[in-house]
Amino acid sequence: MHTRTAGDSLFPLLEPLLEQVSKPIQYVGGELNSTVKDWDCGGDATVRWALMYPDAYEVGVPNQGSMILYEVLNEREGVLCERTYAVWPDMEALMRAEGVPQFTVDAHRAVGDFDVLGVSFSTELGYTNLLTALDLGGIPLHARDRIDGHPLVIAGGHAAFNPETIADFIDAAIIGDGEEAVLMVTALVSAWKREGMPGGRRELLLRLARTGGVYVPGFYDVSYLPDGRIQRIAPTEPGVPWRVSKHTVMDLDAWPYPKQPLVPLAESVHERMSVEIFRGCTRGCRFCQAGMITRPVRERSITGIGEMVEKGLAATGFEEVGLLSLSSADHSEIADLTKGLADRYEGTQTGLSLPSTRVDAFNIDLANELTRNGRRSGLTFAPEGGSERIRKVINKMVTEEDLIKTVSAAYGAGWRNVKLYFMCGLPTETDEDVLQIAELAKRVIETGRQVSGRKDIRCTVSIGGFVPKPHTPFQWVGQLSADETDARLGKLRDAIRADRRFGSSIGFRYHDGKPGIVEGLLSRGDRRVGAVIEQVWRDGGRFDGWSEHFSYELWMASAEKAFAACPWPIDVDWYTTREREESEFLPWDVVDSGLDKEWLWQDWLDSLDETEVDDCRWTPCFDCGVCPQLGTEIEIGPTGKTLLPLTVLGAGKAGMAEHTHA
Repeated sequence: MHTRTAGDSLFPLLEPLLEQVSKPIQYVGGELNSTVKDWDCGGDATVRWALMYPDAYEVGVPNQGSMILYEVLNEREGVLCERTYAVWPDMEALMRAEGVPQFTVDAHRAVGDFDVLGVSFSTELGYTNLLTALDLGGIPLHARDRIDGHPLVIAGGHAAFNPETIADFIDAAIIGDGEEAVLMVTALVSAWKREGMPGGRRELLLRLARTGGVYVPGFYDVSYLPDGRIQRIAPTEPGVPWRVSKHTVMDLDAWPYPKQPLVPLAESVHERMSVEIFRGCTRGCRFCQAGMITRPVRERSITGIGEMVEKGLAATGFEEVGLLSLSSADHSEIADLTKGLADRYEGTQTGLSLPSTRVDAFNIDLANELTRNGRRSGLTFAPEGGSERIRKVINKMVTEEDLIKTVSAAYGAGWRNVKLYFMCGLPTETDEDVLQIAELAKRVIETGRQVSGRKDIRCTVSIGGFVPKPHTPFQWVGQLSADETDARLGKLRDAIRADRRFGSSIGFRYHDGKPGIVEGLLSRGDRRVGAVIEQVWRDGGRFDGWSEHFSYELWMASAEKAFAACPWPIDVDWYTTREREESEFLPWDVVDSGLDKEWLWQDWLDSLDETEVDDCRWTPCFDCGVCPQLGTEIEIGPTGKTLLPLTVLGAGKAGMAEHTHA
């Protein structure tokens, strides 16, 4: 093996492996708008980030959060940032055999050479992939075994809102929005390097912990009660806070990223350019962690969005623009926005899409603007619960009549297929609530046939298992077991198939209850679950988010092994199907998401009474705690501005062609 200096390209070692693996293009890099900087671009104080999305390239490349941070960091002088993804098992085996370490796709540098390995977790099922990357990178799995010269491993993303499950493996976690947070970390690392790295790695971690906005598990001690519950999690160093605050970016117009979106070389899961039109959601759906932890709502202005769309299309040549948010039709100027964009791109190949549409926010005007340029993709709505009663429990304020009115308008306007998304295993749910899904789907088909006068009307029912998540009113709830979930879904499938008139027009897609149990273990786990993750990984667990790689049996066997060595009476059921009491100290109580625990508990009690709560965007404040505690506020329009000029693409198709072939 030739001697290598830090920052050297590993490509000469990697190249011979590429013809032996599936989809070699995912390891090559060189995408449009990617960045390669000089290793010493900032002299001795250069701060070097490797950003990892712990899944396959095709899933990781279009991830908006990673793309934004990549660009925010690379725009700075003296900072370089490169990307790395999980390698497929065939590549992992070859890399181990040939001694090739985990590498970045941008300049094929060894991940172990960087100062920071930032890992963005959208889901808990990426944890085993992190361990593969650490091991391939020559970085000790356990934070406590790392020494000066190893990268700091920092977790972020929605799944980092309970950092305790992966406390053994990460040096730190950043909670909330990353844009300002990564720059804060960069400034600290840079200053520490300029000072000659005093106190080594430990001093740097202390400085990070003392900001109050970075959680460093190594500086906290967990004590347990005899029955296995946590007694408390306490800081062990002076100046380290009891609770770590969430980062919230205000004024999204000041952060118009990505300006130069990456265009993947290989096919990816989203072939479009995306613009985040607002962040946060206050609809208050009680099952929805994303909505709870991203409060308050912050809208991008209509003009800011227009500018991002224009620049992004010019920089990428994509022909579809996704208007992203947790509930895009809730933007206060969505009608003006979609009309303005449809006007601007009329006569071009540019299509618009809203990835998520609420039943009660959808109307045909909106739909027509979205399809004006000739594209008519499927429509997806998420009633979430099959019965009116269960929708009150989860605070999804959509009536059956709302849904029927909406699909009626859609089928009447020429749509042929509507997709409906539901959950199974919601708190207080009975078989009857789930069987209502079949009745609802039949009504949808019947309505579609009536208004369109056609027989080829389809409705696809897609069902996911409910997993209670931290920082939601359902964080105390016992999860439905895998067997009970499967039994309930079996009854629903039979009910749909048994109907001669409608059954063949209803597609039925569902996940069995097993992955949900593993997700539940990881999302509400504490430090002791780290031993389970490690055991699964050592026994070959990889890519747990992919059904063809996921093994429930492996997870259960590994959990049994790991918990057997534990002095407390805990097992998988203890973490998943057990109901918690109000007084229990929860592993994520060290994280301050802004939400008052008392408010969440009250909302849980309200759900049991089937009490609905309005959206605080349009009503007085409900005192969830976020705005005053975090010094933030709701930022919404209307701004009253319009999208101008409309002559941007005055040359019509010819003007667009220049962009497309750029």
